[in-house]
Amino acid sequence: MNIIDIINKKRLKQVLSDEEIKYVIDGYLDGTIKDYQMSSLLMAILLNDMTNEEIYALTKYMAETGDKLDLSLLGTNVVDKHSTGGVGDKTTLIIGPIVASCGVKVAKMSGRGLGHTGGTIDKLESIPGFKVDISEKDFVKQVNDIGISIISQTGNIAPADKKIYALRDTTATVSNIPLIASSIMSKKIAAGDKHILLDVKVGSGAFIKTKKDASVLASKMVDIGKKLGKNIEAILTNMDEPLGNYVGNSLEVIEAISVLKGKGNSDLRELSITLATNMVMLAKGLKESAARKLVIDTLDSGKALDKFKEFIKYQHGNPEIVDNYKLLPISKYGYEIKANKSGYITKMDTEEIGKVACLLGAGRATMEDTIDYGAGIIIESKVGNYVKKGNIIATLYTNKNNIDDIASKYLKAITISNYKPNKKKMILGKIK
Repeated sequence: MNIIDIINKKRLKQVLSDEEIKYVIDGYLDGTIKDYQMSSLLMAILLNDMTNEEIYALTKYMAETGDKLDLSLLGTNVVDKHSTGGVGDKTTLIIGPIVASCGVKVAKMSGRGLGHTGGTIDKLESIPGFKVDISEKDFVKQVNDIGISIISQTGNIAPADKKIYALRDTTATVSNIPLIASSIMSKKIAAGDKHILLDVKVGSGAFIKTKKDASVLASKMVDIGKKLGKNIEAILTNMDEPLGNYVGNSLEVIEAISVLKGKGNSDLRELSITLATNMVMLAKGLKESAARKLVIDTLDSGKALDKFKEFIKYQHGNPEIVDNYKLLPISKYGYEIKANKSGYITKMDTEEIGKVACLLGAGRATMEDTIDYGAGIIIESKVGNYVKKGNIIATLYTNKNNIDDIASKYLKAITISNYKPNKKKMILGKIK
């Protein structure tokens, strides 16, 4: 068995065996297979696809290359939620405390943001003192004590995936459904949760742009999870405009707190309720009506807000931020973006808006970049809103003192027309 034969086999649209895929993963991790050889194979996969059996084998062997968390001490009602990435997606900060307050344990490993999508860990690190790197022992103890812990992904969870992803990022092979599915699921399998809800984003701000492709990706991930003994479902959600009105790390913490206080953006609240409801259904076996009532009662009673404070305190953050937003990082400058004509906002290029947030300092182009936790965007007008020429449609926050080019990019990402668009649904489908 050798890598040249395997590359040629996939080039000819043939199916790789279980043994061949294991050989590739082991060989690339130990350096026997070189970057240029793996790049060639990844491109062949992108062009010629993979069968479900190949994707399953790729996932399984990547998950086995590193540590696996043992969450058996936490019982059977442990749940995780994974989003495929978007702009303004702070739902984890909202649904984690809700679900934990409903008697379901949330043991979650999250990542940092890269490119136009934000990362949960970056948002949490914007809270003064919050510690995302804790030991597995302390992680399990905290989940047992208060029902929730969210930590950064350890370097040895699915290391083969980490190495392959870095190569995909530089070889134009990121946007491939088999590679996306195996990358996400290898980490979820290694993370040890029994119940998994996938939030698969669709639209201009997502990696997957069409509902058709998102359905295929969701189905493949659900199938992989079930084969590996997970209780798993996927929900397709709209990312044709930023989620909520705030984009950026500390800004998104503020908006998440607002929802936990019973206020905030209505779409963000409804999506959070839907995701939390499905997590409770998976872990507790409740019918949707009963789970939704439990979630809404928990949110509206203030229990979830109290749980959020407890969660922050347990991970060494300052819970006083819940009542005093000035304790969070705040950027020095706020630049107002004004509409250049009157009409209805009919479209938002959400990926470009995410890139604007990055340029302001809220994100990173490479994992080595430093983040400005106070940078970001407060969006005043979204799709369907009528604006007059000269109205403020957004405010850009940054510590940079000359952002004319960045401001013009935001304005170019907004389409203003003379007709009122139909509002798109937030929930686009469910895969079980």
